[in-house]
Amino acid sequence: MPMETFYTASEQETRALAERLAERAQPGLVLCLAGELGAGKTVFAQAFCRALGVTEVVNSPTFTIVNEYRGSQFPIYHFDLYRIGDPSELYEIGFDEYVYGPGICLIEWAEHAGDQLPNNRQVLTIVRDDARGETCRRITLSQLE
Repeated sequence: MPMETFYTASEQETRALAERLAERAQPGLVLCLAGELGAGKTVFAQAFCRALGVTEVVNSPTFTIVNEYRGSQFPIYHFDLYRIGDPSELYEIGFDEYVYGPGICLIEWAEHAGDQLPNNRQVLTIVRDDARGETCRRITLSQLE
């Protein structure tokens, strides 16, 4: 997949983009969400999960590391690796079983996983676009292989 860039002007537009991208999601997808604190990673994850049929509240799993959700067609695993100090900590939660399993993984702060991430993953980077306005975002989706 070539790199795609999107611009959103509000949280509602970011949620709408997440819903559109969720329509493409297939089991086995590993989507790494990159961006500064407050960029909109969790907002994106919430809308993405809802679009895939998750009815429960979607929160960032900062302290639990992973939240598991049942979508309408497959499981969704939402990770927040912000508090991971060493990638070897991921063995304790069975990280490889998630990322190589049949569900979809959304991973915030994926850079903390080091070499534990699969080579074939997508990276969605959310950057504040203050030149356009304080609620504007530039969102880039790229495929790594």
